Amino acid sequence: MGIKSKAAAAILVLLLFLGSLWLYGGLDYHWDHCIKGYNQVNKFHQLSNNSSSSKDAEGPQVLETCPGQTFQVSLLLSHLLAAPAYTSDVLLKPYLSSWDELVKFMDALGPMVGLISKEIETKTSIIRKLALLAEESPEAELGSVAHSADSVGTDTGAKNSLVSSQHTGAYHSVRSMIWSELNRGVVNFHHQTDSGCRTILRLHRALLWLKLFIEKLAETPVGGRLRSPSDLCREAYQSTLAKHHTWFVRRAAELAFIALPERGFFFRLLCAQNQEELSRMLNRVAQAIEEVYDRTEKALEQNGMLDLP
Repeated sequence: MGIKSKAAAAILVLLLFLGSLWLYGGLDYHWDHCIKGYNQVNKFHQLSNNSSSSKDAEGPQVLETCPGQTFQVSLLLSHLLAAPAYTSDVLLKPYLSSWDELVKFMDALGPMVGLISKEIETKTSIIRKLALLAEESPEAELGSVAHSADSVGTDTGAKNSLVSSQHTGAYHSVRSMIWSELNRGVVNFHHQTDSGCRTILRLHRALLWLKLFIEKLAETPVGGRLRSPSDLCREAYQSTLAKHHTWFVRRAAELAFIALPERGFFFRLLCAQNQEELSRMLNRVAQAIEEVYDRTEKALEQNGMLDLP
C-alpha cells in the first residue's frame, strides 16, 4: 500500500470515528474527559402543493416520481406538508418520515455524507423507540400530558395538540412530547440524556443546515456561473451546525463536503431538466421545511430547550 493509499485509509477511519459523534455531541464530552484526565495526572410519490407561493405560481402543482431513484422529492414534500398541525405544533410521525427521505437524499450524495446520515437515523430511532415504549404504558404518559394541559400556559393550537395527544399518545407531536417529558422529569438541562427533547433538538439543528443547503442549491444567479454544491454545502454548515461542533468534527465535515457530486448529479436525482426546474422543486421543499422548522423552534424556545447539553 502506497503513501497516498495509507493516507486515504487514515482519513476514512477518522471520518468514521468523528461521524459517529456528528449529531450526538459526544465528541465534546470525550474530548473534555481526556483533558480532565490529563490535568489530574499533570495537575464531544407524488404530492400536490396546495400552499405554493407566488414564486411557484407558474410552476407545476404536482411533483412526479423520479424513476430509478431511491430518494423521492415528492415523498419528502408530502411528509413535510403533513407534519404541521393546529396552529403551532408538528406531528412526529410525518416529521420522522421526512427525515427518512432526507437520509436517502444524503446517502445519495456519497459515502462520506452517508456517515452523517447514519447518525441521523440513530436519532430518529431513539424517538421512535420512546414512542413505542409510551404506547406500552399509555396511562402514565397520558396522565402527565393531561396534567401539563392545566399547568403549562399555551396558545390555542398547542392546547388543541394536548387534547389530541390524550387520545393518540405523548409522542404524537413535538409539543406533546415536550410537555410529557418535562412532567416526567426526563429532560435534563445540565447533562446529556437520550430524551426525546434533546434528540429532536439535534435533528432540528441538522434540519436548518439542510434547509440552507437546499436554498443555496435553488439559487439562480443573474449572471455568472452556478457555484459548486460542495462550496454551498460547506457554507450552509459553517453558518449552522459548525457552531455546535468541535474543531475536529468541523474538519471532518469539510472533508466530507469536498466529496460532494457536481450539480449535474442533482438534476438526475430530482429528474430536473435544468436549473430553473431544479430551483422550483427545491424552493417548494425549502418552504415546507421552513414551516416545520419554525414551529419546532418556537416550541423548543418557549420551553428553554434550544441549548440542551
